Amino acid sequence: MKRLLLLGGGHAHLQVLRAFAAEPLPAAEVTLVTPWPRLTYSGMVPGFVAGHYTLEQCSVPLAPMAEKAGVRLLQASATGVDLAARSVTLADGRTLAYDLLSLDTGATQDRDAIAGAREHGLFVRPIEAFATLWERMLELAAQRALCVVVVGGGAAGVELALSMHHRLGERSHVSLVPGGGPPLPSHPPAVQRRALRALKRRNVTVLEDVCAELSATQAVLGRGTRVACDAAVIALPACAPAWLRASGLALDGQGFVATGPTLQSSSHPEVFAAGDVATRLDAPHPRSGVYAVRAGAPLALNLRRSLAGGQLEPWRPRRRALNLLACGEQYAIASWGGWSAEGRWVWRWKDRIDRQFINAHGGSA
Repeated sequence: MKRLLLLGGGHAHLQVLRAFAAEPLPAAEVTLVTPWPRLTYSGMVPGFVAGHYTLEQCSVPLAPMAEKAGVRLLQASATGVDLAARSVTLADGRTLAYDLLSLDTGATQDRDAIAGAREHGLFVRPIEAFATLWERMLELAAQRALCVVVVGGGAAGVELALSMHHRLGERSHVSLVPGGGPPLPSHPPAVQRRALRALKRRNVTVLEDVCAELSATQAVLGRGTRVACDAAVIALPACAPAWLRASGLALDGQGFVATGPTLQSSSHPEVFAAGDVATRLDAPHPRSGVYAVRAGAPLALNLRRSLAGGQLEPWRPRRRALNLLACGEQYAIASWGGWSAEGRWVWRWKDRIDRQFINAHGGSA
């Protein structure tokens, strides 16, 4: 009996479980290893921070889906992979053997990218840990006004700055430090303008600089400006898990697993990777987050075919993808290529899409 090891409980593996529940794998032993008992859907985290959802509404418990799929669920963290022995080492010292390995562990954040961040920063990843820290931060905000600094100018930083301002209210102050330039540098200019207007309307201060250092009471910016800071939320770009560097897998320049059209590792065909831990070398936007959600179905198909010795199916992501940016209150910005729009109707559209995803995978949004 062949052994398939699913390492990580990310969005793609959630869809693999759904596919295997609909059509069980014959003559295969499947194990899912993840440190978290549930998947928190990243697309709904800004809504959770803003108070529109409870944590349960934007999460999917993994155990029921694994049981339906006939998959053994093991709550643990991986620390390394031995490609020659085809085994994965867990944090508690155990090893798990595999015939096929699929990686969907998600990315991490560099705790030492900013001086003092390890001690004083609230890191957005892993999302499950951040959710707990945010609830503690709300308890503190109920006692006194807070000065919050969000570090990072990507979609996550913008959405969190707007969501935190909405939840904390005018009593507290939120600043966004995007990293030297304007927010959303990879988005179309029209979306950048819409986001800047949203930040201005909601009194979020945008400081076009980098964050150089954090302490318990302030953030020091690259040009020497000191900003009062009771809580620093770190939404910097994701980085690859450190253990991948010693794995022997082919990686891209940033340390993510290099994959091709079939989602197989470019160096080890018995290893598949999807989501934030992987780079699609053949894709127009190799590190686009939309691939994390859309790769699940083709990954499930190719895992099934690989176990059966069949022909794998290349997956070609669309060149364009719908992007929906939450703006704190029940208001959002949509973009598709060069087209963009905003309004409460966009929020309702986003809310419907997000709830459908949760409900389709066994959650209760």
